[in-house]
Amino acid sequence: MSFNIALSGVSAAQKDLDTTSNNIANVNTVGFKESRAEFGDVYASSLLASGKTKVGDGVLTQEVSQQFSQGSLAFTQNALDLAITGNGFFATVPEITSRDFSFTRAGQFKLDSDNFVVNSTGDNLLGFPVNPDGTSSSVALSTTEPVRIPDSSGSPQKTSEVDLRMNLPAGDQSKDVAAFDPNDPLTYNAATSVTIYDSLGDSHVMTYYFMKDNDPDVTNEWYVVSAVDDKLVNMVNSDGNDSDVATALNTAGTNTGNPVTAAKLKFSAGGDFIGIESPDGTPQLNNKITSHALGDQLLVNGSDPTQTISLDFNLSVAGATPKEPTQFASAFEVTSLEQDGLPVGRLTGIDIGADGLVRATFSNGTSEPIVRVALVRFSNEQGLTQQSGTQWKESILSGEALAGEATTGTYGDINSSALEQANVNLTTELIDMIIAQRNFQASSRALEVNNQLNQTILNIR
Repeated sequence: MSFNIALSGVSAAQKDLDTTSNNIANVNTVGFKESRAEFGDVYASSLLASGKTKVGDGVLTQEVSQQFSQGSLAFTQNALDLAITGNGFFATVPEITSRDFSFTRAGQFKLDSDNFVVNSTGDNLLGFPVNPDGTSSSVALSTTEPVRIPDSSGSPQKTSEVDLRMNLPAGDQSKDVAAFDPNDPLTYNAATSVTIYDSLGDSHVMTYYFMKDNDPDVTNEWYVVSAVDDKLVNMVNSDGNDSDVATALNTAGTNTGNPVTAAKLKFSAGGDFIGIESPDGTPQLNNKITSHALGDQLLVNGSDPTQTISLDFNLSVAGATPKEPTQFASAFEVTSLEQDGLPVGRLTGIDIGADGLVRATFSNGTSEPIVRVALVRFSNEQGLTQQSGTQWKESILSGEALAGEATTGTYGDINSSALEQANVNLTTELIDMIIAQRNFQASSRALEVNNQLNQTILNIR
């Protein structure tokens, strides 16, 4: 019996050494969780046995238990390197269409040839589909999908409105709008331009020309004529009627020969903007003028021919007192000129938030949510089945995999450009190794002593 007891001690010490060696070997393995050999004593007894004199039958390895304590973070320059601080695992599948889930804390992700996010073993990272506002459409593990970074360009947006604020010089001489020639600066008082975009993302230059009305019966009134790529366009008020009409002549060959409508801007004697009036004298309280459809004559690249451009003079509330535009005795000055169109954008970067939301940014200044990296937790992490490649599988002991969003409930945070290091403490492991070695030597000595005793008995004559 003593041989078996000593042998169990040798086996236990060997198991302890193996566990410690494995921990030390994986000290630089990202996402690795150290293990601990747990032992129990062995007592076999029968109904009539005396428990007071029972010595015991040795030691038994009950479990090699993994310790899921938090590892330290190492920061990198790769946005696809992900680390979890807190509770949770990344979910992966070996194939795009597979539902054979594996779970890992190792966040060394990269792109494959199809722009899918994969780990070092080629498994696909899973995430929740998201709505345009970035909210998850579902947080069930069954609805997760492989995370893919788009290789397409950002969609363009056609210009629909231009916001303009400026000061028109009150002391300028009036101009004869009928003699307007966009190629002759002497026929208008001031001009400004802005780049606009059609539905395909092509850029065009829209220019606004300002002329002080020379009608002796009116004061402080200005005409504005617009052109796109040096081609004059008609404007209408917000009620759909043509703006206060003045004829812009075709002296420069920039028009089709038809009269071009020009909007009239009216100012008070103090230089404040009164607004725009329709031909019948009705004030336009929103003070917007809109171009006719640009059509095929201006947009010849196949873009939307119904595109119109509204010019907003920033007085949108009835009865409000505007600060701009103004007509003061100072030089022409544009203080704000913005438009809402966007060109085609190329992918410039990927940002992954603490909540796992993956957002793509494009060169046209836009960004859009792509997917949200899924996290999975278990009731009993130590019940997970270990796999190679720093991965685990769900088991009966671990409980069902519960998916959720990072930063919510008991789920941890996701750190981009960071990796979770192994939670192995080398100092502790070296001490454990010394203790296991001592135990091994002591159990081996017990075997040796038992052998000597047996030899002594056998040599009795």
